[in-house]
Amino acid sequence: MLAVVAALDQATKALALASLAPGQPESVFFGLDLSVSRNTGIAFGALAGAGDAVIVALVAIAVGVLLVFFAARADRPLLWLPIGMVLGGAAGNLIDRGRIGAVVDFIDPSFWPAFNLADMSIVLGVLGVLYVAEGRKEEPEATRGTGEEGASAAPSSPRPGAGRPRAGGESAHCHDSS
Repeated sequence: MLAVVAALDQATKALALASLAPGQPESVFFGLDLSVSRNTGIAFGALAGAGDAVIVALVAIAVGVLLVFFAARADRPLLWLPIGMVLGGAAGNLIDRGRIGAVVDFIDPSFWPAFNLADMSIVLGVLGVLYVAEGRKEEPEATRGTGEEGASAAPSSPRPGAGRPRAGGESAHCHDSS
């Protein structure tokens, strides 16, 4: 996932740089423009004046936290997908920073700072990590109902028709006493 996100991010940035004139936004639809800008900060322009060392340190810390978080929840293999999205987004933006000294942003909504595919991948990846990490742990099919609890536990729902009135007004639990 990391390589896919980083490659798509770099491809979309190259397309934006080749087809959009700097400082001349192209309106896509109401409130959303495509406009090339260079961001020296992190996602959505935050920490624009912080310097490369601070930004690289923050990215390294974030990656470390994600890896520790994953290791603590190794029972959830789907975490690799959103973690790959976060790392791929970080890699895409770090490639820009190393190549041109700033990150290329080109998606420019009127209500939010400009961003790019890498930024979207990071945000969606973090949300995915939270969702997968807190989601219900699936029990493998082969082990369902084979433990002591599963073998002795009563069914969670009554048998079909139990408790429903029968013809003549009798309950399913009533027996004819005659």
